[in-house]
Amino acid sequence: MAKQKYRRSTTSRKPKKKPSVLRKKLIKIGFIAAGIMLFLGVIYHYRNGLAYYFSFKTDKILDKDAKEKQLSDVRNYQVLEKNEGKALGIDVSEYQDTIDWEEVETLDDDYELSFVFVRATVGNDRLDKRFKENWFQTKENKLIRGAYHYYRPNENSLEQAELFIKTVRLEKGDLPPVLDIEKLPENQSMERLKVGLKRWLTAVEAHYKVKPIIYTSERYYDDFLKKEFSDYLFWIANYNFHREKIDEDWLFWQFTEKASVSGIKGNVDVNIFNGDLEQLQFITKE
Repeated sequence: MAKQKYRRSTTSRKPKKKPSVLRKKLIKIGFIAAGIMLFLGVIYHYRNGLAYYFSFKTDKILDKDAKEKQLSDVRNYQVLEKNEGKALGIDVSEYQDTIDWEEVETLDDDYELSFVFVRATVGNDRLDKRFKENWFQTKENKLIRGAYHYYRPNENSLEQAELFIKTVRLEKGDLPPVLDIEKLPENQSMERLKVGLKRWLTAVEAHYKVKPIIYTSERYYDDFLKKEFSDYLFWIANYNFHREKIDEDWLFWQFTEKASVSGIKGNVDVNIFNGDLEQLQFITKE
C-alpha cells in the first residue's frame, strides 16, 4: 500500500501594518510647520534690518547682484545694530581704484566712519599702486589711518619688513602697523612660517617702537596663531552670517566685504573696533 504524503502546514503570517494615510499626512504637516516656524524666527530676528533695507531703500534695482547685495545689507545692518557705539572703519587698496576721499564719511549714508587701513606693500618687492595717494588723503580728510603689509609666506621675512619700513612713515595719531597673513606656505613648514612672521613683527616693532597688529581669518587664527602669538592683538576677518557681535579677544573685526561707502565704487570691507572712538585714539601713535 502506498504511503500517503502529507504536506507541512505553513503558518500564516500577518501582514505588516502600513502607516496610515492620516499618519503620513500628519508627519508631512509637522515638517512644514517646523519649516515655517524656523523661517518666521529668522524673519523676526532680522526684522529691523529687513524693514530698513526693504522698506526704506526700495529704489534699488533688484537684479541678481542687487538681491545678493541686499541680503548682505540686512546682515550688515544687524551687526551694526548689535555693536552700536563702537568705532567703524574700512580698509582699502589699489583694488578700490580712485577714491573720492572728500565723500568718504559714512557707511550706507548712515554710519559714520572713523578710521581707514591702507595697504602699503606686498611681499618683498611690490608697493600698492595707490598707497601714497590713499595714505595722504586719509590724513587730509581727518580719518584715523593705519598701514598694512600683505605677507607672502614663501619670501624672505626681513626683506618684507624692510620694504614696509622704507615705504611707511607713521606720524602722531596713526594706528600701529599691521601684518596681513592669509596664505599657507607652499615651500616651507608652518613652523618656518611662524619664525618668519616673528622676524617681521620684531623688526617692525623695533623700528616704529610700537607692537604691530596681526590681521588674519578666524580659522587661520584658531588653527595656527592663537597660542604662539598670544601677546599680539588681532584684527580678525569673519563674514559668517550667524556672527553678530565682535569677540571680546579681537581688537578689530572685519565683518563684511560687501558694503557700500560713499566715495568708493563697488564693494568695500568694513571693520569694527572693539571700543569707541576715544578708545581708538588711545591706541594711536603718540
